[in-house]
Amino acid sequence: MEKGNLSAVTEFIFTGFPQLQDGSLLYFFPLLFIYTFIVIGNLLIFFAVRLDTHLHNPMYNFISIFSFLEIWYTTATIPKMLSNLISEQKTISIPGCLLQMYFFHSLGNSEGILLITMAIDRYVAICSPLRYQMIMTPRLCAQLSASSCIFGFLILLPEIVMISTLPFCGPNQIHQIFCDLVPVLSLACTDTSMILVEDVIHAVAIIITILIIALSYIRIVSVILRIPSAEGRKKAFSTCAGHLTVFLIFFGSVSLMYLRFNAIYPPVLDTAIALMFTVLAPFFNPIIYSLRNKEMKNAIKKLFCLQKALNICGG
Repeated sequence: MEKGNLSAVTEFIFTGFPQLQDGSLLYFFPLLFIYTFIVIGNLLIFFAVRLDTHLHNPMYNFISIFSFLEIWYTTATIPKMLSNLISEQKTISIPGCLLQMYFFHSLGNSEGILLITMAIDRYVAICSPLRYQMIMTPRLCAQLSASSCIFGFLILLPEIVMISTLPFCGPNQIHQIFCDLVPVLSLACTDTSMILVEDVIHAVAIIITILIIALSYIRIVSVILRIPSAEGRKKAFSTCAGHLTVFLIFFGSVSLMYLRFNAIYPPVLDTAIALMFTVLAPFFNPIIYSLRNKEMKNAIKKLFCLQKALNICGG
């Protein structure tokens, strides 16, 4: 390949939705509904926690931050998916692709680290209840929340900078519905052995995170099962059931997406897994944290009552 051709590719083409070209609107409106639900649902949770003093504790603080991250996590990919569904040219510029990868994975990393923090919080609350207030101070919670976000955004920065220096001069079709690290790296006109390294690094990070959270919940469940009263066991389990469900959905989809190693999925299955990872998992989180939580439901009702009162006053 001549050096002059190395800058020939200026944009990528998404081919993750090849079967939708004749009926894109049938998929556009459900996806738009899901995205709207995700944004509104997570905003309600975020403001309900912030405005209700009864929810000013570490557990709900972490939930509100997780909900805030979810809004931006889905915004990094879904609007572009919606645009591609109604556009003949399903393209994205190379800088746009790099930005999408950076924000999507940085927000995902931040959520993963925050889920570790939430698991540790529940571990301390259930396994060391008498020391909980002393350990999980407001200052420590703020530090843990900030560290989750900062570390999540910093850890991927060198990788994105490295990818931005690679030449793209050959095929420009991304066989996915969003810009992802390995599909983009496979298009680079250079040695692609780094793809294997990327796979290994991501796999190790995911496995370590899953093990930390799983061990925390195994310990939590073992302590709950030793509580004498059935009512006590039910109350203790209810405080971590939502977190456990979100953990299973989040890392279940992450594992299907990134722990495949050399396995190659059929295009339809690949797209289905990507949709589960980027759309369906975030869709269920507001439901889990609101409909299954009495305190959260009460806080959201108060939020609606407050808005209604403000509207009356404004009228």
